[in-house]
Amino acid sequence: MEFFKSAVASAISKGPPFPYTFGDRVDVDASIWTLHNGTKREDGSNCSIFSFDVTANKSRLPMARNAVKKLRTLRHPGVIKVLDTVETETYIYIATERLIPLRWHIKRKSMSSETLKWGLFGVAQTIKFINEDASSVHGALRVGSLYTSESGEWRVGGFEVLSSMKDDEAIIYNYGSLVPDAGRYTPPELAKSGWDAIKRNPLTAVDAYNFGTLIFEVFNGDFMGGDQVGQTKNIPVKMQPPYRSLVNANPKPRISVGGFLAQGQRNGGFFNTPLIKLTESVDNLGMKTEQEREEFLNDLDGLSDDFPEDYFKVKILPELLKSVEFGGGGPKVFSVVMKISTKLTDDEFDARVTPAVVRLFSSPDRAIRVSLLDNLPVMIDRLSQKIVNDKIFPQMLSGFTDIAPVVREQTVKAVLTVIGKLSDRTINGELLRYLAKTSNDEQPGIRTNTTICLGKISKNLGAGTRSKVLIAAFTRSLRDPFIHARNAALMALGVTSDAFSEDDCANRILPALCPLLIDKEKIIRDQTNKVMEIYMQRIRKFASIMADTALPPPSSTESSTGQTPRMSTPQPSEAASWAGWAISSFTNKVSAAAGEITPTANGAPRRSSAPLVADRRAPGTASASALHRQAVASPPETSARTSTSSNANDYFQDSNAGADEEIDIDDAWGEVEEDSFFDAPSEASKATKPATVSANPFDDQGEPDFAGWLAAQAGKKTTAKPLPKGLAKPSASNGNRPGPASRVATTGSIGGLGAKKTATTAAAKPATKPVAAKKIDTAPRDTGDDDGWGDGW
Repeated sequence: MEFFKSAVASAISKGPPFPYTFGDRVDVDASIWTLHNGTKREDGSNCSIFSFDVTANKSRLPMARNAVKKLRTLRHPGVIKVLDTVETETYIYIATERLIPLRWHIKRKSMSSETLKWGLFGVAQTIKFINEDASSVHGALRVGSLYTSESGEWRVGGFEVLSSMKDDEAIIYNYGSLVPDAGRYTPPELAKSGWDAIKRNPLTAVDAYNFGTLIFEVFNGDFMGGDQVGQTKNIPVKMQPPYRSLVNANPKPRISVGGFLAQGQRNGGFFNTPLIKLTESVDNLGMKTEQEREEFLNDLDGLSDDFPEDYFKVKILPELLKSVEFGGGGPKVFSVVMKISTKLTDDEFDARVTPAVVRLFSSPDRAIRVSLLDNLPVMIDRLSQKIVNDKIFPQMLSGFTDIAPVVREQTVKAVLTVIGKLSDRTINGELLRYLAKTSNDEQPGIRTNTTICLGKISKNLGAGTRSKVLIAAFTRSLRDPFIHARNAALMALGVTSDAFSEDDCANRILPALCPLLIDKEKIIRDQTNKVMEIYMQRIRKFASIMADTALPPPSSTESSTGQTPRMSTPQPSEAASWAGWAISSFTNKVSAAAGEITPTANGAPRRSSAPLVADRRAPGTASASALHRQAVASPPETSARTSTSSNANDYFQDSNAGADEEIDIDDAWGEVEEDSFFDAPSEASKATKPATVSANPFDDQGEPDFAGWLAAQAGKKTTAKPLPKGLAKPSASNGNRPGPASRVATTGSIGGLGAKKTATTAAAKPATKPVAAKKIDTAPRDTGDDDGWGDGW
């Protein structure tokens, strides 16, 4: 091979310039030509080079020169396209488009029956042109003289003896028998009488016979000689009758290739196939009428997956893309584009399809945009991350706010496809902002799909925003009036439980799940129980490794000085009476401040005048430390509760609600939390409704106001016994704003004392004149009711 290349280079250097580079040699059937792959030096484009060695084949030099002449002068789409030719005394070179011998495909049987019909159709058109329009005879038609181009189209070559019947000295008469393998393909009338018999028979007879043997060869692989003539093995049934007529031993009744073509194109004929109709009408697709375009699209739908790949990549695909972009081809055409693109390599896809796809995403045609979103899974692996993140996704954003619901819905679904190609900044920025809008969409299906989408992309969200966004989105979906939206939120919470901390599970998620335990729909109730079990298992596991208490151990110094009152730690022996240890430290504090309790007449000590709680709260509603802090700590200045409800649970519920309000949610999801969700009643709005003031501040559910009680006990030590701060007239500097003691008396939610009503009335009514401070007798009264707190409280 290297010797041959050097010899070729030496020959070129001695002759005219030939701007093509020889490549690998291509094996072909027996021929006077040697075929090489080549490249054009100017731009590196592919080509093929036919070379003829004059010194080794002088006897066939007229055939080579005839082929060069006919290839340069005969112009038809089915004929090999010539780029350049060079002829010297030692060689002849013909540079053509890149070709592949048809024999390769036939041997591998890589073409479907429909593709073979399509190829024969093209060859028949070319031979008809040669016979009827050019009044010529090919004379060497067979598989060895046919090639396929880069577009997959069949090209006719082998013009060594192609002759015009108007020429009395045509080369076919003298050199027809010198064509390699001529004996196998020579028609019977020429085998008997010589090639001069062409003049005595119809002009089309020779090529008609050779076209018949070509049909047998492409469907069966090889044609060995006259014994196989007329056999119909593997030949389509509809094609068999005209095929027999083509290979008729008598040239007179033998139909021409043009007649064979006409029979095949009849309605229902063997050439009336979707593929052939498509190739016939693909040119100028954008110029067709609406009816013609509709027929073309119907032909596209009729195509199977075994279409000729190369032809569709090179010829059909560019026309289809132009039709979609500029000719109104619509989604139907684009779906075929995607079908063809599956046969493309990554480089071919980037060069031919990607630019068009990027332009189409900016199209205002909603049908095209929906089709693009539907086909994203087919092409996403072919698109680079830079293209998706920088060019395609910015165009997709408009779909989240499109007025057409179908566009919004498909855009939300497409997020799952493109999420892997988006940067973290894009995901946690623009994407979440637009998903926050679709989560509040007027269409329940879009809201549901947004919840599903968030659940599936949870692992792609940033660690700093994941739990905040998911909790805000899912807990709001739990209140959606649409049953499938609630169910989707429950399922999403179930699969994303690992994304939340134990504090979030206990404080935010479980409280949001509880109302769904009594949902009107059984499917929701069942799903809620499953999800709650998932979170309860996490909470139980976490609680099992927590310390028994967070309180520091008591120190001897604190015990001796008594400066820091502290609730005692519950002991196992006190489990039967939890209220006993809960108020024990307060009892000690009272004894230290006011002396010994006066015994009663019968010797038994009188009980404290504080009212006894009749209906104890359920264990777990409040801790001892919480009661203590409520008693000794001053309430914040901003607190101005008007409710005097005695239910302790309301207090903790309000505290939790306040904690929820302080949770920092990203701006996108924070905006949607402020209002009611999908017209569903908001829990926050319920919690902020003013509670009805109880007419009786000491109902059976009440609890002692330890802060007021301690303040009263401490006041007994002073000689002046000043007026309690809650009853004092507001100073001018404070205006009408109540002091801290007043707020203690009016905002306690664990229970009210008898002074609460007085304090509230005094704070509400402005004093018209100075009133003498009322002395309060803090000494215990004998009310005759040992179980009550006493009228004084």
